[in-house]
Amino acid sequence: MDRIILHCDMNGFYASVELLTLPELKGKPMAVCGNPENRHGIILAKSEEAKAFGVVTAETVWQAKKKCPGLTLVRPHHEKYSYYSKIINQIYERFTDRIEPFSIDESWLDVTGSLRLFGTGKEIADKIRANVREELGLTLSVGVSYNKVFAKMGSEYKKPDATTVITRENYKEVLWPLPLRELFFVGGVTAEKLGKLGLKTIGDLAAYDRRTITSMLGKQGAVIHDYANGIDESPVSLSYERQKIKSVGNGMTFKRDLMGVDDIKTGILALSDTVAGRLRKYEMKCNGVKVDIRDSMFKTISRQKQLPIATNLAEEIGNGAFELIRKSWNIKDPIRMLTITGIGLTDEQEAEQLSIFAVDQKDRGKTETIERTIDNIRRRYGGSSITFGGIIKNDIGIDLYDQEEDVAFD
Repeated sequence: MDRIILHCDMNGFYASVELLTLPELKGKPMAVCGNPENRHGIILAKSEEAKAFGVVTAETVWQAKKKCPGLTLVRPHHEKYSYYSKIINQIYERFTDRIEPFSIDESWLDVTGSLRLFGTGKEIADKIRANVREELGLTLSVGVSYNKVFAKMGSEYKKPDATTVITRENYKEVLWPLPLRELFFVGGVTAEKLGKLGLKTIGDLAAYDRRTITSMLGKQGAVIHDYANGIDESPVSLSYERQKIKSVGNGMTFKRDLMGVDDIKTGILALSDTVAGRLRKYEMKCNGVKVDIRDSMFKTISRQKQLPIATNLAEEIGNGAFELIRKSWNIKDPIRMLTITGIGLTDEQEAEQLSIFAVDQKDRGKTETIERTIDNIRRRYGGSSITFGGIIKNDIGIDLYDQEEDVAFD
């Protein structure tokens, strides 16, 4: 028997939450952005009315205003979004304990064991949508399928406030005609590479030789070829498993040894970026950072330190890691392998309450807004769709898809 997986995706979440307290903006084009006074600010979320003008997430404010001169801009309130996210996930818990948050406004649910209690996957999805709408005044779209990837694509297929069912019988008809960019984990760069092979649709990729795709794209190629063919056995985590995570790390063996400060900073930048992103995915922050360093002779050292404040920001994690390396390693010595790990994890909400008076939150809030926007872009367009300038065209072998995630549990 196939699993029944739901992917629940809130519709324009930030904008919808803001409209709960700004009813005068309902029915009008509005968007949430980092800094409404800054023409170079980025759109974080938009209403359906703004979407109709072509306003898209992650574009600059001036681009959005050009498309929609009457666009109303609102500042983000992350504490509100966290509050509603937790309530929404509590509604999901009425139907299953297998809930895996993908971000603040998206979650996978495995409802296989709940069918006798609540009906089919589609019926459960419709009940969840009705509960969220009636109790919170918010809407979501739900994808229902036999694996996580197709469930997520189902939630994107029809918006807003809709349920889409993708089965073994209909996925070729529904998904294969779609452009490659619509496949989960395929970004612009990947689609461009595949386009050189004459591949334009998800169906084109599914029918193409897997070995050729893997040879071109490495591990990522094998993964997306499987996805196109409906192959995904990844489980949906139990809702309480996130609380058991005690560390989140990321490491890699470089294509060549790191030599000197510039190389080390490039390596740290890439690794701390992915560690921070994973912490945000799990809604956690780290109170400390650990580095593991291996030289060309395979000698390995491990060092760790406490951070001034709990964080899930790449810059703060990276600064802590570099300080450790500078104090414990001869910068001139080669580094073959480097791992950065966030340790002493704390629930994101709890960390916010403890740190609110510890430091000036203004600059950290701006940085967090930027990094969460990057998270959203990567989820939508693939891990390599946006990165730091210092990482582009590096010669040390950094590949976002080849880095190994290290999550430790109690």
